[in-house]
Amino acid sequence: MTFDLAFPTPVTPVIPAMTGSRAFAILDETPTDAPAREALLDAAFGPARFLKTCERLRDGRRPAPGLALVAKDKTDALIGTIRLWPIHAGGRPALLLGPVAVAQEARSLGLGAGLIRESLHRAQALGHRAVLLVGDAPYYARFGFARRFTERLTLPGPVERARFLGLELSPGALAGVEGRVRAVAAVDAAALSRAA
Repeated sequence: MTFDLAFPTPVTPVIPAMTGSRAFAILDETPTDAPAREALLDAAFGPARFLKTCERLRDGRRPAPGLALVAKDKTDALIGTIRLWPIHAGGRPALLLGPVAVAQEARSLGLGAGLIRESLHRAQALGHRAVLLVGDAPYYARFGFARRFTERLTLPGPVERARFLGLELSPGALAGVEGRVRAVAAVDAAALSRAA
């Protein structure tokens, strides 16, 4: 059984799990979610998560407006998180996906895929044109991410090239792009969201 996450405008949808007895909802992240989100990320990635190259693009910045999501179960426990961050990819505006994490007990619900699909749908609805990430290529290929979009881009630190992937939300958004991926300053992030 499959489900389609299609919403004409950014909303706070409730998406039922299609397997198992556990239901979940994908919601906008709120400030009160921060402690549970951080605990989930610590459990999923450990302290080494702060040493990753992508963290250099997120450190001290806020996620793109409308693109910080959490998943909660029927008891209101936070069981999933995803965030997208404004960046410049070779001078072009784009988003950086990650981290995405799902609680151990909820990993068989399709929640990770649901979070990714919903975040990409919202990003496209908000006018964003491209998304980059560092992750498992076979997993992310099903969402359209591919290595060909990042071949001439570099990150501000070491990365396994095979795991550096991109996705065009708008055809041609990453065509011919080259250069360094850079964080967007906080003031630029606000302007980017208004322009989108």
